[in-house]
Amino acid sequence: MALVVASVLAAGALAPAASARPAPGSPSSSPPPSLYERAIPPLTDDRGRTLTLRGWNVEDKANRGEDALSAITERHFRDLRANGFNFARLLVFWDDLEPRRGQYSARYLRKIERILDWAHQHRVHVLIDAHQDVFGPAFGHRGIPEWATRTDGLPFTPNPDDWFSEYFQPAVQRAFTHLYEDPDLRRAQAAMWQVLAERFRDHPAVIGYDLINEPMGELRPGEDLPTAARRIEAEHLTPMYNRLARAVRAEDRDTWLFVEPTPIVGEGVPTGLGRIKDSRTVYAPHFYNTAMEAGADYDPDAGWIEAYEAAVTAYPARHRMPVVVGEWGPLNNSLPNMGRFYREAVASLNRYSSGWAGYVWCYGGGYCAVDEHGRFRTNKEQTATPYAPAVAGTVRSDTYDAGMRTYRLAYRAADRPGVTELSLPPTPRGWRVTVTGRARVLGAPSRGGWPVVLAWPGSDVVVTAREAGPYGRTDHS
Repeated sequence: MALVVASVLAAGALAPAASARPAPGSPSSSPPPSLYERAIPPLTDDRGRTLTLRGWNVEDKANRGEDALSAITERHFRDLRANGFNFARLLVFWDDLEPRRGQYSARYLRKIERILDWAHQHRVHVLIDAHQDVFGPAFGHRGIPEWATRTDGLPFTPNPDDWFSEYFQPAVQRAFTHLYEDPDLRRAQAAMWQVLAERFRDHPAVIGYDLINEPMGELRPGEDLPTAARRIEAEHLTPMYNRLARAVRAEDRDTWLFVEPTPIVGEGVPTGLGRIKDSRTVYAPHFYNTAMEAGADYDPDAGWIEAYEAAVTAYPARHRMPVVVGEWGPLNNSLPNMGRFYREAVASLNRYSSGWAGYVWCYGGGYCAVDEHGRFRTNKEQTATPYAPAVAGTVRSDTYDAGMRTYRLAYRAADRPGVTELSLPPTPRGWRVTVTGRARVLGAPSRGGWPVVLAWPGSDVVVTAREAGPYGRTDHS
């Protein structure tokens, strides 16, 4: 066992996100209870380990130009890791990357790289998200540059009290149509992604590229919203994603590609997306409810979570794609039913997805996960629970009992040596970790690591972590 431990560690099994590349022929998940779970494969790294991503979006929407991304600091990643998270969805903006057509900002690329370096230092996987809100700066938001915005003179009326409604303004909808259909804009979008892929393809923190945030489109006269969403996804988004996939693969053959449906999926509407012709693609829907976004409390009797789960799992099950939910979380998190919402939402997300990123890791009010002192805001602490960021084998079950403060992972070890990592959030009493089967628990590496389990190849392993120990530390037993 000592020789195996030494060889595994020497081979870099505890390396951070550099290993988060898909392995050819990666094994699918073991058969869990429901059909869609059995059909949805897990996210994997280049050693075939099953990955779980849990974290938050990281953003700076306020600053641009020379001040772009200045609100994001190393503290974000240090605090994410300290609270047990291993994932950040980093918002970047095309209008900052290419403010003038064909002129890419070297300063902006360096700032992105500095953020990725912080993430790597704190062992946080990063998804680079090409973000847009209401298309871009031509409409007072961020995203697609003004030089790539074509409206045919159609009207736009801002609505600051309901910014999402601006997506349905004629000028905004026409701008999306031109982005999808105009050959020169197609080429410009592909070239922008090639710049990012060429620059960051070898960065060890990068796990994926989210090709466009919350894409929308143009409704036809008399068309209802669900019908329009499915048509836009089928006729515009599917070919766009295939174009962008080809462009990225010309520069980067390995990094995962994340594709989103329209945000209408949040209402439990199945997507109309077609096949993405790339084997390293992740389905990345968002998980928002219109009523809750408008300030309403969670209604446990409405069946929204159940309807969303049923709708959102059909597409990745059919196309054999992992799922990572890119954004979720209500604005008014302290309303009476929000404690129940967080419990039920986390349980649902963990049933079918390989991970999720809450919105948003910042220090203050509004959507922020934590206050200015870094303390979780009401109910958001329920996102920080034990899990296994990487499992060297096939997961049989993965559960956490909040009442008993007990986490249990059962898996069949892979046929080659590898380590399984555990994330155990800080608690006043620490954790006691035990294992059954031909395996042992190793102490966490010195560089901010978590406890790891080394199992005999092919053995059946059960790992149990219970809150224990009166000394306020993690106790590896």
